[in-house]
Amino acid sequence: MAEIATIARPYAEALFKTTADAGVAEQLDAVAAVAADAQLQALAGNPKASATLVFNVFGDVLMHKGLTLAPPVANLLQAVIDNGRVGALPEVAMQYRALLNERSGVFDATIVSAFPIADAQVAEILPALEQRFGRKLKAHVVEDAGLIGGIRVVVGDEVLDTSVRARLEQMKAALTA
Repeated sequence: MAEIATIARPYAEALFKTTADAGVAEQLDAVAAVAADAQLQALAGNPKASATLVFNVFGDVLMHKGLTLAPPVANLLQAVIDNGRVGALPEVAMQYRALLNERSGVFDATIVSAFPIADAQVAEILPALEQRFGRKLKAHVVEDAGLIGGIRVVVGDEVLDTSVRARLEQMKAALTA
């Protein structure tokens, strides 16, 4: 959704100018996960709930997870809550991570597999994926039994799908054409 991206961009850029740190990105991801909760969104959208109450609920949930926010992240959260933009926090986190990746030259790659992949196996295929995508990658593995076999790799808006499911879909399309 372009509107959310437009809303989130200034927040992500301001935080990035204040501090460009992977630890901040991790905290922002945690804040975004809390913001994605339907009950918290309902609380934030309730006109009777004060900004202080919403901020304190965020703080309590994050503290329960063992996380204390760094001052720049706390300030960003307060600004987002004050402006009624809690729903944009997941997009803020994504855009902040993209800015961080752009600066460091390392991009996030999501490897979707039908079966668990050991870290050693990821380390083996990562050089080939980096060569294929033409950039340094940081891999995150996700399981999806629906792939049947093989892997699907997503880097930004590029997708490499070598899964059995994709091959079956290609065969189906070829046979019905």
